[in-house]
Amino acid sequence: MTIHQNLIAGEWTGSTGAENINPSDTNEVVGLYASASVQDVADAIAAAKAAFPAWSRSGILERHSILRKTSDEILARKDELGALLAREEGKTLPEAIGETIRAAQIFDFFAGEALRLAGEVLPSVRPNIGVEITREPLGVIGIITPWNFPIAIPAWKIAPALCYGNTIVFKPADLVPGCSWAIVDILHRAGLPKGVLNLVMGKGSVVGQAMLDSPVLSGLTFTGSVGTGKRVALSSVEHGRKYQLEMGGKNPMVVLDDADLTVAVEAAANSAFFSTGQRCTASSRLIVTEGIHDKFVAALTEKLKTLNVDNAIKAGTHIGPVVDAKQLKTDTDYIEIGRQEGAKLAFGGELISRETPGFYLQPTLFTEATNQMRISREEIFGPVASVIRVKDYDEALATANDTPFGLSSGIATTSLKHATHFKRNAEAGMVMVNLPTAGVDFHVPFGGRKGSSFGPREQGKYAAEFFTTVKTAYTLA
Repeated sequence: MTIHQNLIAGEWTGSTGAENINPSDTNEVVGLYASASVQDVADAIAAAKAAFPAWSRSGILERHSILRKTSDEILARKDELGALLAREEGKTLPEAIGETIRAAQIFDFFAGEALRLAGEVLPSVRPNIGVEITREPLGVIGIITPWNFPIAIPAWKIAPALCYGNTIVFKPADLVPGCSWAIVDILHRAGLPKGVLNLVMGKGSVVGQAMLDSPVLSGLTFTGSVGTGKRVALSSVEHGRKYQLEMGGKNPMVVLDDADLTVAVEAAANSAFFSTGQRCTASSRLIVTEGIHDKFVAALTEKLKTLNVDNAIKAGTHIGPVVDAKQLKTDTDYIEIGRQEGAKLAFGGELISRETPGFYLQPTLFTEATNQMRISREEIFGPVASVIRVKDYDEALATANDTPFGLSSGIATTSLKHATHFKRNAEAGMVMVNLPTAGVDFHVPFGGRKGSSFGPREQGKYAAEFFTTVKTAYTLA
């Protein structure tokens, strides 16, 4: 099997690697991907540093052209890349193709942003002096991405980094290197100069740690677990570098008595169980007021019975497998914890056998949960959700905000009063009204509060806040 190599200083390198296994069919090896060493990381960082002076002063049309070519190729290959994504991560094929299209849209957006780079010219408070305020690239950016969005998250970090003139050392999650390798290959062939984008695949304990230990990186953007995010923060403080963290969530979906039941059930099912619940924006806390509680639980249970769990590539599959055996054990451990804590297992929770061997788990719904249970406090990151019964809107809002996280928060209601109040008072970076808590646009800011995020927002024009630094220049006329 051909090994997919790392890209360092414009050269493909690496002779040893690891198998990329299909979670829908563990007998299938999706590909063989190189594993970088500590020295490889050092070489990649040196290459990015050497490439920075020229790339940071490159013309905006050159950046635009490369990003636009990348967008065009991703879009043209959406079916192929979507199938690769589904095979390596377990997301259903329609979801995977949709994510691939989104990656193309992100590159297209930042191709446009490259032509819209701007600053300000202001008068000084002193006579005959002009003031210019400009944004300049930060430097060498370390990018570490997770396994749950193998093409979209790399896109929304790489595209703005390049757009604003930075150079990159990129480490994708070792579970899903395929889509990341494909993006880097496309950008490389689109004309990126040597050293501007470097790919170092492999274990976080080796590759990621080497990046954390480097004093050369000017910035580090990370999406992943809370524990690793804290390590990124500590190392970045030690080295005096800028850092950006997107971490966990325990997102609430509030359902009020006046909600449209069909809308509420569709939003809750999508939020909690689609993408196998493996989204940081997933709603694993369904906070439901007393008047609609029983109807909602009954309707959601009936909805879950119609969802087909199977091979991600197979037509008619609604929910694919859990990403790997380790995550599957985490999910089943939490299901047992929920039982022990006294929550009622209303649906699912069982391992499933299918035609191909994989990590298949029924979508799992607990009822009679409280907000103090571990299944209501800790991120499970699987197709597991808990229904918490509350008295009224005020208790629902208080319960929704009673969490160490603050990424996304949703409400199902037909009340303009409650919707307006919730949008203002939900302690989250993103609020959804009568919509799933997962599912965001590529041209607007993404991020959360409290333990979910740290640093400037991602995506849209707000990406400039992380990937650039501000300079103020004074000139005597």
